[in-house]
This record gives sequence, structure tokens and C-alpha cells, in this order.
Amino acid sequence: MKKAGEILIERKDELGRLMTIEMGKPVKAGIAEAEKCASACFYYAENAGRMLSPRQVKTSGGTGAVYFQPIGPVLAVMPWNFPFWQVFRFVAPALMAGNVGVLKHSSNVPQCALAIEDILLDAGFSEGIFQTLLIGSGEVAAIIADSRIAAVTLTGSEGAGRSVGEAAGRALKKTVLELGGSDPFIVMPSADIDAAAKTAVTARMINNGQSCIAAKRFIVHDEVYEKFLDRFVSGVAGVKVGDPMNADTELGPLATAAIRDELATQVEKSISLGARALCGGRKIERDGFYYEPTVLVDIPDESPADVEELFGPVASVWRAGDIDHALEIANSSRFGLGASAWTKNPVERERFILDIQSGLVFINGMVASEPGLPFGGVKDSGYGRELSDFGIMEFVNIKSVKLASGESNKDSTE
Repeated sequence: MKKAGEILIERKDELGRLMTIEMGKPVKAGIAEAEKCASACFYYAENAGRMLSPRQVKTSGGTGAVYFQPIGPVLAVMPWNFPFWQVFRFVAPALMAGNVGVLKHSSNVPQCALAIEDILLDAGFSEGIFQTLLIGSGEVAAIIADSRIAAVTLTGSEGAGRSVGEAAGRALKKTVLELGGSDPFIVMPSADIDAAAKTAVTARMINNGQSCIAAKRFIVHDEVYEKFLDRFVSGVAGVKVGDPMNADTELGPLATAAIRDELATQVEKSISLGARALCGGRKIERDGFYYEPTVLVDIPDESPADVEELFGPVASVWRAGDIDHALEIANSSRFGLGASAWTKNPVERERFILDIQSGLVFINGMVASEPGLPFGGVKDSGYGRELSDFGIMEFVNIKSVKLASGESNKDSTE
């Protein structure tokens, strides 16, 4: 696993270009993604042994212990938006736990899928420990039903999650689902408004706006609404759109024509219902599936910008009267993946930590995944966790052992 991380670093430039070719992310973001994958490899190479060591437990009338054993082949159904990171945050803990990985990647990133298999083989993993299956989504249910598959993990849309969850339920197999998000980004009067607005632009435009944990709903207190909005709109309008192969490009094309067209339809319908675009709001007429960096305000209830995930460079902004109102808006979404809250007030900070309905809360910072923090959501954003020690425990048999009084488990623990 450590060698896999080293290979990712060695090949980061070519892997970054490969991601750009297949799904359009800016090449500098692709290079950074390869580096992030390496961090997961190094993290689990260093920590998996400690995480999986048998644990002694006090019991009555004997000696207790908990063992962690692999469960077998795990099917990973993964999306195109982070074609390497989504896979490595599964594969690093899964393989270190002794499992086998089988990948069904998104159909528009087949070369990324094959490159991941090559990296693991070149790192020294045996043939078959990790396999890429170049198959369509219509074959997934049959693979889940196969008796050789022990569990399934999916990152993707709500629809894909429901379909995989249903198939796994029929087969009585464990699932981890990381689905969509419509993350709130809350700004209170005590916040550093300049820092919040600058971070907000990055948080929305990351990966061409195509990230489950991108900030999508910006909820701003009345007292600082105009100040924040002025800086935010200026920053969004100034995002550099261009060829994703150029190192200075900040926003490239969306991954497919269908994704760009769906986003355009959502924005047009929201505007027709009363929303206003303070910048952007249109397709860009050039080669590729580009969409203007956009900020929407005056969002009508039940409009697409209110209730749907906008998977592209479109920010929706709400005005909040106080912290209770901000929390009401934040929690009104059926999603619950991540949240960012900006305040210097310790009482407000504690309210946000405890009361926001999400799997992640970042205070005065942008939501991001990292190896040491468990990652996952609540509500329609899915269930289960990836990364950290919680992630490696999702796909092991947690076996309780008890030896009667007078017996010793010294040999077995060794």
C-alpha cells in the first residue's frame, strides 16, 4: 500500500492529465487528486495494523476479546467526478483489512479505472486482489447477487443508491452509500467576511462545481448579507473559465452534455419561478460543455434551486434573520452530507456543531475529506462511513470471542 502511494506521487502529472481528458477537471486539480490518493495509502499503511489489532474486553466469568477479520470481495460502484479519490478512499482501507476489491467505475472514465488497477499491480498486490470490470450499470444487480460478493459500497446519485441498496437488501449484503449533497455554507455577523467570501467561491467552484460536498446553499445573516454578497458575486464572476489543460484555469467544462443541459434547465426553471441571477445563468457557447459561474438569489420555495442538488458552478443564496432561521434553512434540505459555518462566537459555534443535520461540520473552513476523519452523510445523503478507523470497520467481521475462566487466548492473539 505504501508503494501504491509512492507510484501515485511519481505518476501524478500523467494521472492528472488522464482525469482531465476523461471528465474535464482542471489539470492542477487532477494532480492534487493523485496526491490526495497517496495520502490515503500512506495513512492506512501506517495505521491499519493498529486499527485491526484484537482488543481485550472485560467480561464476567472469563476473558473477552474482539477480532477484526476480512469479509471477502467487496464491489465498489464509483462515480466519475473524483475518479481516483473516490476509489482509493475505499480501496486503501478495504485491502488493508484483507478484503478483495472489485470496481465498477463510471462508464466515462474507463482509462482511470484501468490505471488504478495497474497502480496496485505495479505496487505488488497479487493479480485479482483488485479488479476493474468494464461493464454497464445494467449488470450491477447480477454481480451483487453473486454469492462471491460479500458487500457493496457506492458513491453516486440518489437513484443509483436506491437501486444498489435494493439489490443488496435482497441479497442480505452490507452496503455503504455516499450519495448527493446540498451543503449549507452559513455566514454569521462575527465572521471574517472577506475570508468567508473568498472561501465560498472555492467551495462552490471546486471540481467545476461537480462535488457532493461542494457548498451549494449559502445562508447569510441579515447584518452581513449585502457585504458578503457583494464580495461573493464579484469573486464568482471573476472565476477564470478556460481549457482545463491550462494550469491557470479555475473552471473547466462539465463532464457531459447531459449534465450541463440538466443544470441549465434547473436554473432556467428556478428563474422562471422568481429567482434572480446576479451573474451567469447561461451556457457558454464554445467547444465543450461549459456553463457560466452563477449566483442565484431570491430562491422560491420548491424551485429546483431550493430542493434539488445543482451539480455544477451555480450558487444559491438565502438571507437569514438569526441563527435559528439559519439552522431552519440549513436543515430544510433532504440532504445531510456536509456543512460549513462561519462565526467567531463560541455559543454559535456549538449550536452549529450540535444542531446542523449532516455527517460533517466545518467551522470557519471549507468542507473537505481527509484520511483521518470519517466521511459520510445522513438523510438522503446515504449511510455508513468511509475513511479513518470507522471506514475500515465497515467491511470487516467484528468477531466477539470469550474464553471461559482458566483458558488463555495468548496463542490466538499472537
